[in-house]
Amino acid sequence: MRRRDFFSLVSGGLGATAFISCSKEFLDEPSLISAARPGGGGGGTTRYPLRIPGVVNTPNDYPLNCINVGSLDVGGGKKVSNFWSYNGEYPAKTLIAYRGQTVSINLKNNLPEETITHWHGMIVDDRNDGGPIHHVATGGLEIYNYNFPIIQRAAMNWYHPHPHMLTGKQVNLGMAGAFIIRDDEETSKGLPSGEYEIPLIIRDVTIDRNGNLSYKPSSGGFNGQLPMVNGILSPYLNVNKGVYRFRILNGANSRIFGLALSNGASVKLIGNDGGLLPLSSLQSRIDIAPAERLDILIDFRNLSGTVMLKDMRSGWDLLEFRSTGNNGNSYDFATDITSIFTSLGAPATTRVFSFDGMTKINGLEYSMDRIDWRVPFGEVEKWVFKTNGNAPHPVHIHGASFQVISRTGGRGRTYPWEEGWKDTVLLEDSETVEVLIKFDGYRGKYLMHCHKLEHEDLGMMANFEVI
Repeated sequence: MRRRDFFSLVSGGLGATAFISCSKEFLDEPSLISAARPGGGGGGTTRYPLRIPGVVNTPNDYPLNCINVGSLDVGGGKKVSNFWSYNGEYPAKTLIAYRGQTVSINLKNNLPEETITHWHGMIVDDRNDGGPIHHVATGGLEIYNYNFPIIQRAAMNWYHPHPHMLTGKQVNLGMAGAFIIRDDEETSKGLPSGEYEIPLIIRDVTIDRNGNLSYKPSSGGFNGQLPMVNGILSPYLNVNKGVYRFRILNGANSRIFGLALSNGASVKLIGNDGGLLPLSSLQSRIDIAPAERLDILIDFRNLSGTVMLKDMRSGWDLLEFRSTGNNGNSYDFATDITSIFTSLGAPATTRVFSFDGMTKINGLEYSMDRIDWRVPFGEVEKWVFKTNGNAPHPVHIHGASFQVISRTGGRGRTYPWEEGWKDTVLLEDSETVEVLIKFDGYRGKYLMHCHKLEHEDLGMMANFEVI
């Protein structure tokens, strides 16, 4: 697809009018999941058990088949059609591996268009990174073999498609899964595990009157009409009287979520994109942009009845927690969680990047064949991100994690969930964000882009090379 054709698609007739129409079609169709209307429901809302993705430990020749699964149960046996997925599941299975292990995965493309899978947050060489240059043709005849060692600290990363100008569509239609890395430091903390450690992929969707998942983008991004957690509309989770660990991914194309508990209680923030934070903290609300991750603990020891995980920006009810009244684990919520953290120190070079409108970085639209800058291997650099309109821009960098050191203008501060190691940082209008970064994993070609996926597809992406 040529970029001008894609831009015509997303801006010609698929803007506000299309979104209003789609919302109206849903609300006028009583046979669909009426309990999950925009606004998040409330008293009398019918809720359905949260789906917990299956687990694959240390994937070895693991088959990852990209398919149009047809329909998916989104709660209570109600089916929504037009889901695309990995191996017919949404979310895809959670992959788990330990630092020092090697994983191998075989990607097969049975979608009606090209695709490739990116291991978001993983430190891998450029061939295994899954950039658009390595796309796999449709037809299911070609197998793309991934094989890479786990060389980074414990964290929850994720995997999703990354084909040129098709990423937003394929992610929106359901292709995503978590990839959890463990290491000795994290294991030594004795954090809640097993049934008390749960991944949550939070996103928004639009469903048309015929019960089809509908992706109608605009150049400003996709904002769906309904919240979904782990593929379920209006989910609930039964919880025992204990402490739970939730590994949260904002899997939306464009939407920022403001997460909080309905009773005002604080959660314990212990980690983000790059794993455990230097020091845990109590937070009553956390804002999370597309592709960012959170690692939080919630204490249900004194819960009687229910409490809701809410999105304070939209007012949506996301996930209801229901106390079983049964005794749970004995983990001490008051325990401070610390992690080893070393600052990258003084940078040798500073680079400035302007995110321009909805399609450009430093005045240039993405070209698959162009290298926009080169970075010395093992050298600390300061990268400065600025906006030139049409934010938010969640800035994502492939090939290395970074440390956020400042935000000026706009919100004028950094946040506790931006400490430690990150691979995605939110850039709002009028803001300048500075990060320190060092590429010491691999040499090769990598990407930087806006993770508002419609901006990425329109050209807000750049190639760079680590040399």
